[in-house]
Amino acid sequence: MDIKKCAPGKELCYSLSQHIGKCAEPVVRTGEKICMGQKIARADGKISANILSSVSGEVTDVKAGSHIAVKNDGMYTPVKGYGQKRSIIRMSEKEIIKHIYDAGVVGMGGAGFPTHVKLACKNNDNIRLLIINGAECEPYISPDFALMVSESSKILSGILVLLRLYKNASAVIAIEDNKREAADIFLKKVKHIKNIKVKLLNSRYPQGAERQIIYSVAGEKIGMDILPADRGYMVCNVSTVKAINDAVCESIPLTERIVTVTGDAVRSPCNLKVKTGTGFTELILAAGGFKGECKKIITGGPMMGKAVYNMDSFVTKTTSALICFLNDEVSACRTTPCIRCGRCVSACPNRLMPLIMAEYALNNDYEAYVRIGGMKCMECGKCTYVCPAKRSLTQMFTAAKKSIKGRGGNSA
Repeated sequence: MDIKKCAPGKELCYSLSQHIGKCAEPVVRTGEKICMGQKIARADGKISANILSSVSGEVTDVKAGSHIAVKNDGMYTPVKGYGQKRSIIRMSEKEIIKHIYDAGVVGMGGAGFPTHVKLACKNNDNIRLLIINGAECEPYISPDFALMVSESSKILSGILVLLRLYKNASAVIAIEDNKREAADIFLKKVKHIKNIKVKLLNSRYPQGAERQIIYSVAGEKIGMDILPADRGYMVCNVSTVKAINDAVCESIPLTERIVTVTGDAVRSPCNLKVKTGTGFTELILAAGGFKGECKKIITGGPMMGKAVYNMDSFVTKTTSALICFLNDEVSACRTTPCIRCGRCVSACPNRLMPLIMAEYALNNDYEAYVRIGGMKCMECGKCTYVCPAKRSLTQMFTAAKKSIKGRGGNSA
């Protein structure tokens, strides 16, 4: 699958919250000259991640808790040591984790959890199965598929890095059966590697969710109150694994990713290799521009993505796609009262009660919302999709969870 390069433009903007956890803390000041790959914001606390510049140039604006703006000089002058090859043969576990931390690697499947925190288990010897998540189950988007086809060797190298951390584990590359081209590539590459296998999964949503893919691969159901690592599983997205290889083996920080630009409003839908901080306008131009007036843009997949209200946004580490539509079908739908049909309950992969959760969320009864398991909602969007009343259930739950977490509420 072809991947086009997208020029980053003259002005780049880096969000300080490209990950779950606390915003990164700026370490540069306005007017400072910086290099490509230089750290411009450091992780603040345990659950946070470093942010590094994807270009060289001059810092034009620094706003703590928000962003850092950089003027691209077009030279792409790398920081010292950028791209230097490393061998993992004598590398310790602590060194591997530190390289991942320094590079600012986060989960690129959408969650954005700092990877150095996830990989540093209490006891790495307990991990017995490493699942490489190549499911990519949402419609429209295909950055992981494009990466698996074009960068399979680097993904495989990243898997070997992870197996250095988990010495008692074997690895399974899990790919949905609608991505047979990627599966065939990996089947050939791992043919003579005993502890790495490829498993084809049925194409269904939300196959790519962590607990769902564990069940599909290993047949074990893991509750939302249990960490997969405590049961011996570690799940990593293929794009994250490739970023781990870049960080550990090639001294390249996470400053670039593949983004799908598609939808009926786009002239030439494609996958783009994009530098973080690049404006959405540059992505649209690289995809040939709009056919006509674009009524709706979603960043991410159509099920779990978020609507974009203007083009003044920039690519982050977790930006997987821009989906652009000539018509906003959702806004055209008329919302009606809940008819208690139970379709949302049947659709929920976590066996929750969305119709009851919605009542508590709308009435701001957060104690009751937590009590019935509302914090276990994975915001997959299935309940909203099947609702005949066209209620924005997922949006309600997202807002409720944010309010509860903002108040320091129980997330169990």
